[in-house]
Amino acid sequence: MKSFLAIVLSLAVLQVAVAKDLRNVKEPKIPAACTSLSGSGKDATSAIQKALNSCGKGKAVRLASGTFLSGPLTIPSGVGLWVDSGATLKASTNPKDFDGGKNTCGTLDNNGKGCKAFITIKGATGSGIYGKGTIDGQGGQTMSGKSQSWWQLAREAQTKKNKQNAPRLIQIEKCSDITLYLITLKNSPNFHVVSKSTNGFTAWGVTINTPGDARNTDGIDPMGSQNITIANCNIATGDDNVAIKAGNAPTKHVSILNNKFGVGHGMSIGSEVNEGVSDVTVTSLTLEGTTNGLRIKSDKSRGGLVTGVTYTDVCIHNVKNPIVLDTEYSSSGGNKIPTFKGITFNNVKVLTAGTFTFDGISDSNPVEATLNNVHIKSGSKWITSHAKISGKYAQDASGNSC
Repeated sequence: MKSFLAIVLSLAVLQVAVAKDLRNVKEPKIPAACTSLSGSGKDATSAIQKALNSCGKGKAVRLASGTFLSGPLTIPSGVGLWVDSGATLKASTNPKDFDGGKNTCGTLDNNGKGCKAFITIKGATGSGIYGKGTIDGQGGQTMSGKSQSWWQLAREAQTKKNKQNAPRLIQIEKCSDITLYLITLKNSPNFHVVSKSTNGFTAWGVTINTPGDARNTDGIDPMGSQNITIANCNIATGDDNVAIKAGNAPTKHVSILNNKFGVGHGMSIGSEVNEGVSDVTVTSLTLEGTTNGLRIKSDKSRGGLVTGVTYTDVCIHNVKNPIVLDTEYSSSGGNKIPTFKGITFNNVKVLTAGTFTFDGISDSNPVEATLNNVHIKSGSKWITSHAKISGKYAQDASGNSC
């Protein structure tokens, strides 16, 4: 027993050592309040923004209790927004409040960039959103002056093959050391959290809870960013639970630790990986009822190098596609060829039968993966094309839950 415990402790230390975020990330703390506000259910945009603008660095505006209705908010550098356990911050349902200046928010077009985010953090250092309260994007509510909700607009865009103009919930851009801590996010009209061109982003103890049929409501998307930690989060949503992207800049040094994913499209990398994704560690992850499990996806229109990705101690249950490495995510052509290599799966357990896909571009550019202690359910389907797989898997997984 002592030897077994020593091994377990050694493995725990090892997992910390190989975490790819280069920062020494510890559990955040909620800053002291510079002021406290109580919500009445009425529009509080001006009051909240004024408090944020006047708050000293290193402190936070506390939404102490009640319901706050608001249009777009901007969090300044060094300032926090603290939504306490008795408070709910709701986004306005009026597209005009979020319009980017071309009167397209709440409509369809071929661009889809006509709305401001609900909460924007841009060019900031040390800002954050904290607390056990809730931020509700109201994506399922009928838009003011319209006959449909944000989510219905997204479905219409899918049918008509164009794009919806709908606000993201939280947009972080060109920042450093931004923190989300303990907050509950739900019902975003579009992506919940985007970290773009940012060095240092931590999501710790965050809950995202949005229906599985809410289209394009990604949970957390690091884009062109580095030194990312997503830890102890519980994410259920209508698209990728987490999607690591690199469309305009490389994304690297990412640690995804001790998380639980419910409905959604899984733990994804891609599809935009033009500038490369590297040094990613996913450790102690449970996926329950996602469409996909561990997925890397791209195509010839937005491909690049994805390498140095390690999945360790993963349990997958009731997932149709437990592992997907797909270089032909769409039929789009181009010369941005996806290359997936240095992908390692350690101690992965899949408790229900599913389809496993390893699909490379060509024999000269195969997907390259290593399997260590991978156990899957008997009756699973294994599809490989242009793939170089080291190691073995066993169809001997048992148990009814993770």
